[in-house]
Amino acid sequence: MRTAYKCRAYPAPEQAAVLNRTFGCVRMVWNQVLAWRTERYRADKTRTSYAESDRYLTRLKKAEDLAFLNEVSSVPLQQALRHQSAAFANFFAGRAGHPRFKSRDGRRSASCTRSAFRMRDGELFLAKMPGALRLVWSWPGVDLTTLDPTSVTVSRDADGRWYVSLAVDTDDPVPLARTGERVGVDLGIKDFAVTSDGERFANPRHLQRKQRNLARYQRRMARKCKGGANRKKAARKVAAAHGKVRRAREDFLHKTTTRLCRRYDVIVIEDLNVTGMVRNRRLATHISDCGWGAFRTMLEYKAARWGRRLVVIDRWFPSSKTCSHCGHLLSRLDLGTRHWTCPDCGTRHDRDVNAAQNILAEGLSVPACGADVRRTGKPRPRSAAKQETPRSDPGRTRGRRP
Repeated sequence: MRTAYKCRAYPAPEQAAVLNRTFGCVRMVWNQVLAWRTERYRADKTRTSYAESDRYLTRLKKAEDLAFLNEVSSVPLQQALRHQSAAFANFFAGRAGHPRFKSRDGRRSASCTRSAFRMRDGELFLAKMPGALRLVWSWPGVDLTTLDPTSVTVSRDADGRWYVSLAVDTDDPVPLARTGERVGVDLGIKDFAVTSDGERFANPRHLQRKQRNLARYQRRMARKCKGGANRKKAARKVAAAHGKVRRAREDFLHKTTTRLCRRYDVIVIEDLNVTGMVRNRRLATHISDCGWGAFRTMLEYKAARWGRRLVVIDRWFPSSKTCSHCGHLLSRLDLGTRHWTCPDCGTRHDRDVNAAQNILAEGLSVPACGADVRRTGKPRPRSAAKQETPRSDPGRTRGRRP
C-alpha cells in the first residue's frame, strides 16, 4: 500500500527562492493550459489528452515571453498537467466540478517524481536547487534513512509554513486485534459525535473559539491598501489564524477516528449530504467547523488499514424518529426536541443516543459485501425499513404546534 509522510521543511533563502519560482511556473502552466483546454472544448467539443497538453507545454516554453519556464525543473510542470488531466477525468465522470484557475494567494505546491529528486542518508535533494532541503522528521518509529519515496510534494501554506510530503510504497500493516465490539455513530453540532454506547465526543468548536481574533485580523487587513506590503503582512496573519484552526481540527479528527478504530471492529455511520447541508445559512459555519467530510474520509482509510469494517447506511434512514426499543416511527420530530417518549412502549429516549442505536441496528443488517460501497451521482434511494404510516407526534403531546 502507499503511505504519505508529511513533515515541516525549513528551506534556506536561496532554496526558498528556487521553490517560489517553481511554484509560480507551475501556476502559470496550469492556468495557461486550462484556458487553452477550455477554449478548445467550447469551440469544437474536443477533449484534450495529457499527450496533447504536454506538446502544448513545449510550445509555451519556446515562446519568448515564457522563456523563464526553462529555468525550473520540467518535472513539476509535467506533474501539474497530469493532475489537471485527472481533474478533467473526474469532471467528465461527474465526480468533481470543473477545474479552476490557480491564484497566487493561498497554498502553493509542486510535485516531483524520482527523476527530479534523490534521497541520500535521509537528506532530500531537489533538481535545480542548491543543497539538501532541511526537514524536521516527526515519526520516531520510522527511520527516514530507510525510506525510498516514489514522489515528493513540496508545499507552502498561505501563512508561510513549508511542508514536504513523501509518498512511499509500504507493506500492508498488520490488522489490529479483534475486540468483538460494534458501534453506531451519530454526528451532530451540539455534540460532535454520540455513540450507541452512550459516549459523547464534545464539539470543540475551533472556529468559534478563534472567531474574535480572526475578525480583528480581518478588519486590520481591510484597512490596508490593496497591493501594499502591509496588506500582505496582515493577510499572512489572517492565514495564520485560519491555519491554527485547521490544524486543531485535524488533530481532533485524527484522535477521534483513531480511538474509534482501535476500540470497535464494526463502525456504522450515516451518509450525510454535507454539501447540501452547508447551504443552510444559519448552520453552514457550524457544519463546516465540524469537518464531517474529513471525519468520514479518515475513518475510511483507517478502517481499511487496520482491518476494521466501516458501514455507511442510507442518508434517508429515519434514525432520530424511530424508537430503538419497539421500532415505532414518529410522524415528526423537531430539531429542538432532544428527548422524547415513545407513545407505544413508553421508553424515554435521548435523541442522539437513540439515533446512534438505530444507526448500528441498520448497519448490522447490511451485508458485508456491500457495506463499504460509496455511491456517486444521484442521492441514495430511501430506505424501505419502517416506512409505515406514522402514528404520533411527540410535539403534540407537549402542547406544540404540528
